[in-house]
Amino acid sequence: MYSVKQVAELANISIRTLHYYHEIGLLIPTHIEGNGYRRYDRDALLRLQQILLYRQLGFDLEQIRALLAQTSGDWITALEAHRTSLQANLTQLQDLLHTVDETIAQLKGGHAMNDKRLFKGFSDEQQKDYEREIRLQYGPDLVNLSVRNWNSYSKVQREVIFEEGNALYAAIVKAIEAGRSHDSVEVQELMTRWHQHIRYFYEPTLEILRGLGQLYTSHPDFIANFSQLHPELARFMESAIDHYVDDLETAEITRLLSEDSNDHHQA
Repeated sequence: MYSVKQVAELANISIRTLHYYHEIGLLIPTHIEGNGYRRYDRDALLRLQQILLYRQLGFDLEQIRALLAQTSGDWITALEAHRTSLQANLTQLQDLLHTVDETIAQLKGGHAMNDKRLFKGFSDEQQKDYEREIRLQYGPDLVNLSVRNWNSYSKVQREVIFEEGNALYAAIVKAIEAGRSHDSVEVQELMTRWHQHIRYFYEPTLEILRGLGQLYTSHPDFIANFSQLHPELARFMESAIDHYVDDLETAEITRLLSEDSNDHHQA
């Protein structure tokens, strides 16, 4: 059995965090002594490992609680799933690292680099994974729809979606470099294409669209990826998306007011 202090040191977390996990029922001590001291066995350590792995992958505590309920202590299956996810992330990071190295070499005049290589390491599969983080808070139906849609595409179709996404972000970068503002007609037309691109996976609400814009400036992977293309891209995307959604919301409000007015006159 391990004490709270020992577990905190093993996991490199605070004692207060362990107390909080106990308070919310996420990690119950194996035994509580008469003096109130908490004790944890190896199974509790394995559960804590799962909690910390899910936290590293970006899940909130309520999502982690639900995921742990599904594993029911089957740590081997859970760890194998984590390994698959981590391996995919590692491959992605390796691709991005090679892309960064090649771009640096090109900018230093080492060799020419095909523009397509600028986007190696970016894919709509990755985009879909990030969008799922936003959509988790809106319920499983939307997530399941996205997964079904993606799985319904052939390899060729997925490649076309991938290339379309690359072309879209390249066009946005060119707009930034040309000095276009986030609310310019040209950029807003690109946001319309961005909106349509997301529909390959699911039909997003305005709330989700705005949430994606916020994700671009808060998620470390998005910040790192976009910075490779242009240092202002993440912030520019958020501003452009906000303006785009504002216009859609205004149009929707105008439509609803018009319908109310028509109903009133008919009455």
